[in-house]
Amino acid sequence: MERRLIPGTGAYEPIVGYSRAVVAGDRVHVSGTAANPPDGSPPPADIYDQTLLCLELIGTALEKAGSSLEHVVRTRVYLTDPADFDGFARAHAKVFREVRPANTTVLAGLFDPAWKVEIEVEAMIS
Repeated sequence: MERRLIPGTGAYEPIVGYSRAVVAGDRVHVSGTAANPPDGSPPPADIYDQTLLCLELIGTALEKAGSSLEHVVRTRVYLTDPADFDGFARAHAKVFREVRPANTTVLAGLFDPAWKVEIEVEAMIS
C-alpha cells in the first residue's frame, strides 16, 4: 500500500513530528488544521473566516495528495465556543453543501487561544 507524506506550512509539524496529510492507499488523512495563515500573520478574528481558511489549507493539502474537497468523506470539527456554531456551519455548508461528508463537531479547548476552530478530514483519491 502506498504511504506518502504531504507537508504543510505549520510551524509545529517538525516539532511534533506529524504531516499535514498522509496518503494511505486511496485515502487521504488530513491532520487537524487550524486557521494559521501561511504568511505567519494572526488568524482571522471571525469564526466564518477562520473556518474558510482551515478548509482552504485542507484543500491545498488534498490537491497535493491527488484529491480535492469534493472527495471528502468525513470532517471532524473542534469548536471552542458553542456561540460560534452558526458561523462555522455557514462556512462548512458553503464548501460541503453538495458533498455532504459525514461530520462530527465537538466543543474542545485548542492549543492557541486565538484559534476558534480546528478541522481534520478524510478524503478519497479518485
